[in-house]
Formats: sequence, structure tokens, C-alpha cells
Amino acid sequence: MATADRIRLLPAMEVQEGSGVKVYRSIGIPALRNRDPFMMLDYFSSDKPDEYLAGFPSHPHRGFVTFTYMIDGQMQHEDSMGNRGKISSGDAQWMKAGSGVIHSEMPQQKAGLMRGFQLWINLPARHKMEQPEYQEYAASSFPLIETDAYRLKVLIGSFAGQDAPIVDEITQVRYFDLQLKAGQHFQIPLSDQRQQLVYLFEGEARLGDRYLGLNTLAVLDSDEESIELIASEQGARFILVSGQAINEPVVQYGPFVMNNREEIDQALLDFQENNFVRQRAWIKTR
Repeated sequence: MATADRIRLLPAMEVQEGSGVKVYRSIGIPALRNRDPFMMLDYFSSDKPDEYLAGFPSHPHRGFVTFTYMIDGQMQHEDSMGNRGKISSGDAQWMKAGSGVIHSEMPQQKAGLMRGFQLWINLPARHKMEQPEYQEYAASSFPLIETDAYRLKVLIGSFAGQDAPIVDEITQVRYFDLQLKAGQHFQIPLSDQRQQLVYLFEGEARLGDRYLGLNTLAVLDSDEESIELIASEQGARFILVSGQAINEPVVQYGPFVMNNREEIDQALLDFQENNFVRQRAWIKTR
């Protein structure tokens, strides 16, 4: 069992994004600028339309991948290559910005709960200027593993012999949605070759011998084989994320993630001169 001093707990910070949407950010804040290869992790959750209706109007990206997972609600995507799509409850979107994408993400409902996550995954230098890619996946395409103790949705990678439709061949990301029943246990496999993250967004739990509260990120740094999650009597729900570090210099300026300042300056110039789009991104739905 990993020891307490190998677990770093970070309460998420409330920030305003887009046109004033409130999000809970746990990577990309002063306490944790990034966790290679992860550059940002946002959780958005509100049943108040005035907190999410303004959405995320057109904005650029370059040099990384965004993965958006909708838990509740509907979000419309449009981008500078003419792609248009919608993800609803349980659906997900994988967008490789590569050399540059300008897109918007706008809620498609005027009432009700809007809830989900967005994760930014860095790209190595050799992949940063590749052509963009855009994919949508329906909730039904993700494997579900159910036991007496938990329900686990495999969003990226594989678990217990079940493969997600999304495979990250570059940083080998694994991303699971875990619902742990009241008082039940789950053993998280660890590896010193991977960055390991746990984010709790429903209920309460213990992680090893540490209390894990609502909207808290746990960064795991251990050479042990596993660590145990134990749900409270009200149950608990988490995302479990891991990936291999890229180990390259990172220079980030807002929505641009590159390797040096000169590349950031070029990204700004390309955006200002409308030179982002080299060719149409492909879209794939499942």
C-alpha cells in the first residue's frame, strides 16, 4: 500500500472560462501547472442555466489533444474546418488540435444539469504540427464493467480485458469513470512509469489512509503496485486517469502548448493571420 506522503491532494479551484462558465480546475492552476503529459483538467457542473448558457465561443488550440466527456447535458461543437457535432450524456469527443483548430463548444439546452470533464493531453514535438483530427463517440460505444462493488466505464485504453474505442498510441492514456458503491473497495494498479491521477466528483472516500473530499484531485507518486480506494457510506464516483510522460520542455500560452517561446510566437502570428487551418480535419463518429 502506498504511503500517505506519496499522495498529493489538491482541491479544485473555481475559475471562469469561455463567456463566464464556472469550472473546477485541478490541473493548470498555481498549485499544479501541469502533470506531464496532462496540461489541464476541468470539471464543469451546474444546474443553473445562467452559469453555462454562454458556453465556450470560438477559440483556438495548437499543440495538444482535448478529450471532453459529457456526463449530463448536451454540447454542440463547431470548428474552423467545417465540422459540426453534438455530444450528449455519456458521449465523448477526442480532438487533436495539432497544427491548429479554432472551435466552439456551446450548450444545447436551456435548463437542467450540465456536467462533464475536459482533459488536455500534450503532444510530443514531432506530433505538434500534424493535421488536426476530430472524433465523436456515443455512450454506447464504451465498455462497462459491473461487479457487486463498482461500475467502471472504459473511456480511453483498456481495463480487465475490455478495450475502449479510443486508443492513445502516443502517451498511452487510460481514462476510466468509476462509480464505487457504499463502503466498497477498489484497488488502483500503479506504475512508476505512468502519471496517475484520481479526481472525486461525487460522494466521499478514502485513498490509502487519506481522506478524499468532493472536487479533489489526488496525484499518486508511488513505486508500490497498487493503492486502495474505499467509498464512504454514500458511495463515491471518480475519474481515474494515467499516462506516460513525454519529458520535453513545455511552454504554454493560453490555448497554445509548444516546446519553446519562438513556437508560441509563431502560433500567435499564425492565428492572427488566419493561417491555422492547413487542411480539413476528419470526423469520425461511433
